[in-house]
Amino acid sequence: MNARLEGLDWIAADWGTTRLRVWAMGADGRVLARAGSDRGMGQLDRAGYGPALLDLVGPWLGDRPDPVPVLVCGMAGARSGWAEAAYRAVPCAPLDPASATRPDGADPRLSVLILPGLSQSAPPDVMRGEETQLAGLIAARPGWNGVACLPGTHSKWARIEDGRVTAFRTFMTGELYALLAGQSVLRLSVMDAEPDLPAFDTAAASGAGLADLFSVRAAGLLGDVPAAAAAGRLSGLLVGAEIAAAEAFRAGAPLALVGAPALTSLYARALAAWDAGDPPLIFDGSEMALAGLTAARAALTKVPA
Repeated sequence: MNARLEGLDWIAADWGTTRLRVWAMGADGRVLARAGSDRGMGQLDRAGYGPALLDLVGPWLGDRPDPVPVLVCGMAGARSGWAEAAYRAVPCAPLDPASATRPDGADPRLSVLILPGLSQSAPPDVMRGEETQLAGLIAARPGWNGVACLPGTHSKWARIEDGRVTAFRTFMTGELYALLAGQSVLRLSVMDAEPDLPAFDTAAASGAGLADLFSVRAAGLLGDVPAAAAAGRLSGLLVGAEIAAAEAFRAGAPLALVGAPALTSLYARALAAWDAGDPPLIFDGSEMALAGLTAARAALTKVPA
């Protein structure tokens, strides 16, 4: 049996479609250790979640008299995940740990709770995982009101008012890029290249959006356009179209970007071409997920975060 990790109080877990990230947490809020794997929801059946979690956190446990609390956000709570954690309808606070779901199949040394996602009836929409990042944003900036943009495969734009999520919208920008660059005629121009930033900037600022997508291919047929420039143009057109479509939802409110640094930097570049106001606040998505999980743990134990 492995020796237990000294000071381990609880474990935070962010379970995405492609990745699982875990943090060993001390009672004082310090991160004692962290680990990750590519065993996201897309690689697992229901019976695989318990072993996937244990593979990462097992070395921290040792022979413990009491189970270690584990708080999980993300796709482990999806209908096809470990155990379905029912959505909570907005407007509401982003997290309610008392509504968490306890799955079967966890190691007896672990006491696992999966946090629920959020839903919206009109227009129909759901989020799972991003609500925890929003809770982290609220914890990091108490009293902040505005709109948070969480770029990704399915980008979320969420309105935050007085610590509650009042509405949100989803844009399939990342998935559209992957489909167009990998399966459409545009693949012949993009060819898996990394987007060129000047080409991205020009396309994002153009406002052409979906109306100009075929020009990515046509420009390559009519001239010598590098694949990186084609990729940059395609990315810029799609991100620019998302930002334009979200303008009415945002309605001039202060903006925060929450996500992977590579994506938030791209969105910040595109926003600079559209918005003459204050630049957005920028937060690392992984750090905000951990901050949200920490706030949820504090709520469960009634200890101030």
